[in-house]
Amino acid sequence: MQVFEHEVIIAGGGPTGLMMAGELALASVDVAIVERRINQDVEGSRASGLHPRSIEVLDQRGLADHFIAQGKKHYVVPFAGVVLDASDRQTRHNYTLALWQERIERGLADWISELPVHVYRGCEITGFVQRDADVEIALDDGRILRSKYLVGCDGGRSLVRKTAGIDFPGWEPALSYLIFEADMADEPPLGMRHGERGVYAIGRLDDENRVRGVVTEQRLERDDQPTDDQLREALVAAYGSDFGVHNITWLSRFTDAARQAASYRKGRILLAGDAAHVHSPVGGQGLNIGLQDAVNLGWKLSQVVKGISPDDLLDTYHAERHPVGAALLKHTLALTALNRGDDRTNALRELMASVMQMDEARKWYSAMMSGLDIRYEFGEGHPLLGRRMPDLDIVTAAGPTRVFMLLHDARPVLLNFGKPGSLAIEGWTNRVKVVDAKFDGVFELPVIGAVRTPTAILIRPDGHVAWVGEGDPKGLFDACRAWFGGCSD
Repeated sequence: MQVFEHEVIIAGGGPTGLMMAGELALASVDVAIVERRINQDVEGSRASGLHPRSIEVLDQRGLADHFIAQGKKHYVVPFAGVVLDASDRQTRHNYTLALWQERIERGLADWISELPVHVYRGCEITGFVQRDADVEIALDDGRILRSKYLVGCDGGRSLVRKTAGIDFPGWEPALSYLIFEADMADEPPLGMRHGERGVYAIGRLDDENRVRGVVTEQRLERDDQPTDDQLREALVAAYGSDFGVHNITWLSRFTDAARQAASYRKGRILLAGDAAHVHSPVGGQGLNIGLQDAVNLGWKLSQVVKGISPDDLLDTYHAERHPVGAALLKHTLALTALNRGDDRTNALRELMASVMQMDEARKWYSAMMSGLDIRYEFGEGHPLLGRRMPDLDIVTAAGPTRVFMLLHDARPVLLNFGKPGSLAIEGWTNRVKVVDAKFDGVFELPVIGAVRTPTAILIRPDGHVAWVGEGDPKGLFDACRAWFGGCSD
């Protein structure tokens, strides 16, 4: 039997899997995706946008402009029936980009098509065996794959997670919803409403004759294949009419269940995206968190595969991203509760809406919803430490540029604002780019505001700050060793 070998296999070719593959390929890892779909077609419109931090992540790889050209910018954040101004977020991309998932996936697929990524299409993983030195993976067409690591990006019902025996604790569903795309013979009321059990809404698709809607069902249903009659029943219960709904091209059911993998890693098995955390789509954060999972893990996994860093670097993936997922679950539970339409919840929602329109609360919420407030715990130090690096306009020996442009090849960067040539990192010069630069502006972080300008910054490939220099190189070599392996020059 022929066995096909790769360094990393990714289960699932959705947004998270595609981003993961691109990150690994940039580091010259032999990576392959196993995807059951024969192409990148997506059923229904699904996720509907990119949040600021996700756009920043794409900008770090030189991809953002492709997506921005196709989407529509919205400088607001919705909360509890009100719209909050978010145009003052401290980022170059201070907007949500309205863009359907299919276009997001196609853009990422176009990117990896230019990279050395092998895609096994039209097949699925049926099982695998994790061994001391590799993972042997069986496909449903009889082929066998072998890799050093297997990354499960295969959704909320992840076969990878289940087969690995990783627990998936959380909250059982209390509500189920139907989401659909269809035609309606009668004119429906557009916009969002709050029913006794939850929200319901109808909006126009790009084609003005079609609508996209969501309705809360009157009882909890768990069947993955809802029927047209169930949709009509739910519409009548919510609106008093089904509006002559017909030509239903997409109908899906989801619940408010919230679950998270107990561990994002088990030996040579890793999880990202919906395989690691599932929740209500309220807030639209799922796809975005998945992309950010991939960018956090990709460079770490590549260094371990290449023997640059020890295997325990992969433990930092769980340590950093599991708290982000846990916070997201709590957030979606809270928003789901606020979406109920009984008198007590209406009163609470009105109170919270008033609070969130206060300036400091508004800034905090918009940053949190945008993924701009995330800080990994690297210990005490400068406010930048552990946070995403702002995309500053800087001047280097090559001329004016932006910080994110230095990250296009997914390599770490040591940015020196002090005397040119004053920072030397013998032992890491073939891994870390040292860039002497000038910056005349003010460092501003979301929520925190202006912070003191450091003399040097060590930036990880995912754009988070690993070390901050404030006049001397103390701690720099320890940070290089911790994140980018031992000396190699």
